[in-house]
Amino acid sequence: MTLLLRAQDVEQAAALLRGGDLVGFPTETVYGLGADARNGRAVAAVFDAKGRPHFNPLICHFPDAASAFDEALPDDRARALADRFWPGPLTLVLPRRPECRVDLLAGAGLDTLAVRVPAHPLALALLRAARAPVAGPSANRSGQVSPTTAQHVLHGLGGRIAAVLDGGPCAVGVESTVLDLAAGGAALLRPGGVPVEAIEAVIGPVARPIPVSAAAATRTLRSPGMMLSHYAPALPVRLAAGDVEADEALLAFGPALPGAGVVWQLSGTRDLREAASRLFAGLRWLDAEGARLGLRRIAVMPVPLAGLGAAINDRLERAAAPRG
Repeated sequence: MTLLLRAQDVEQAAALLRGGDLVGFPTETVYGLGADARNGRAVAAVFDAKGRPHFNPLICHFPDAASAFDEALPDDRARALADRFWPGPLTLVLPRRPECRVDLLAGAGLDTLAVRVPAHPLALALLRAARAPVAGPSANRSGQVSPTTAQHVLHGLGGRIAAVLDGGPCAVGVESTVLDLAAGGAALLRPGGVPVEAIEAVIGPVARPIPVSAAAATRTLRSPGMMLSHYAPALPVRLAAGDVEADEALLAFGPALPGAGVVWQLSGTRDLREAASRLFAGLRWLDAEGARLGLRRIAVMPVPLAGLGAAINDRLERAAAPRG
């Protein structure tokens, strides 16, 4: 059963987030599906609840610019935009700080982080009470219309999440503008609540997005799930391993195959949610540890395609793709 919480129930909603539960919450754009961004299992539960087919990077919400910039590294342009548009419907994609506390799954394993400060008093109160970055895609099943009321969230996700914090109808009603500043230039990844012309008035020219069809073909955008290289470790990856050799690192799912040079366990109990939460950290660790030990590649045990397994396999296939 999904609880419908009132404005005075902010502390209860925050306690649910801190406990690893999912909470729908209002912003000025649309309702978000909130999870503690530091908790990999909670982040994995977001993808599960939404039926999201890929591990797209999630936007992390903060109560103020200072806390956002504790996790992502701003330049002068980012600071100027934050001063002008935060709180507000603008998301900035920035380099992830080395000491960033946000779980790798929330950023889809990328070296960047999408951050914003929402302009909704109840959202800000929740973020302050949660005392944690909150990952929050739109609170709807994947492919469905984004929700702008608490009832929309209940209709789409009732029974899949712990609670919805009712803040009334959303004022903006379309998602935030997403601007990528991480690669040195300025690129619009998604138009939204802040017009690009207003952004250009602050920082100068902004590159417009190429069509989605072209992006999928070229894999050139730093946009959710489109670039193979973001998921590829330096060591080659061998999928569907039924055995493993001493000069291979093993990414295990279930009881580990014997004989590997080093092992990272996604989930000994074959829990797909746990596996999703440990995937990116595991690939990075095996890559570093395997290189240190002089191993020649990473062998990956089979993961079923059901549920979150589809997203896990998508990322593993990208990691194993021929290098360009």
